Amino acid sequence: MTWTQSELPVIAAPMAGGATTPALVAAAADAGGFGFLAGGYKTPDAVAAEMAGLVGAGVAFGVNLFVPGGPSITSADFRRYAEELADEGQPYGLDLATAPLVDDDDHWQAKLDLLLQDPVPFVSFTFGLPEPSVVAALRRAGSQVLVTVTTAAEARNAEASGVDGLIVQSTEAGGHSGTHTPDQPVPAVPLPELVRQLKAATNLPLIAAGGIGDPMRVREVLRAGASAAMIGTLLLRTDESGTSEVHREAIATAGPDQTVITRAFTGRPARGIRNGFITRHEATAPLGYPAIHHLTRPLRAAATAARNPDQVHLWAGTAYRQARPVRATDVITELATAL
Repeated sequence: MTWTQSELPVIAAPMAGGATTPALVAAAADAGGFGFLAGGYKTPDAVAAEMAGLVGAGVAFGVNLFVPGGPSITSADFRRYAEELADEGQPYGLDLATAPLVDDDDHWQAKLDLLLQDPVPFVSFTFGLPEPSVVAALRRAGSQVLVTVTTAAEARNAEASGVDGLIVQSTEAGGHSGTHTPDQPVPAVPLPELVRQLKAATNLPLIAAGGIGDPMRVREVLRAGASAAMIGTLLLRTDESGTSEVHREAIATAGPDQTVITRAFTGRPARGIRNGFITRHEATAPLGYPAIHHLTRPLRAAATAARNPDQVHLWAGTAYRQARPVRATDVITELATAL
């Protein structure tokens, strides 16, 4: 795996849910870095439109998809949690107690078909391993395939599946953990050390992600053996990001050490700024992605519209205090001073 399309080993992470925009991906490229579109939570047509816009602008980019599957949730556990959240939705006229259990694959096959028909330089996967046949098909189409991993065991399994490289994600990362086993705690290993562990466990190129907030951390992960550093949280307040105003404000005003890993919003472990919803429901929240994600989605949307951070999933990594309201090109250029 080579980064011939990028002058700098700094990559803009795919942040699903609106934070990553085509403008953010283009800004990363303009700065000499590289960016990934977030394919999660979008229709295939929406992904295709974003891809076409970047291709038309002459921007090289990658696309990230969520691998479906994982621990399912029982109807009884879903109903219990839905009823527990009934009071949360009432101020917005939402009847969460009777919400249906929705379990989908995020248009998995249609998005794969799109990427096979219109290949991009890199396709990355999160939440698990795609089948080896999927990896092989994408490689034949001309894409290099990456998989997010959080442990040495996941790295070895990914290497055996035929992928070209690994995105090494520590627990310091904001948003969803890419763990392949969300029902098991991921060891809290600092990113540079995790890179060294996986460097010893696999021969694949590594991209380091999680808690990267300054040039010093970029330097550390590159010296540990990573080929590139991937950043997400640092870009959430940038001009080109699609981050909501309530989310931007929460990042700007939160005190130190305010992020926690929670499954209360989506049924899958994710790091965000602690708020009232997490405090009220983390202890009783079940595993069950994407069913819990679909259950709380209308609540999160209503709270965002009402500018109520207490009920919004305020995803952020441990470097959130270093995120600034500047151009994305400035962020990447500053990180590159480590080189």
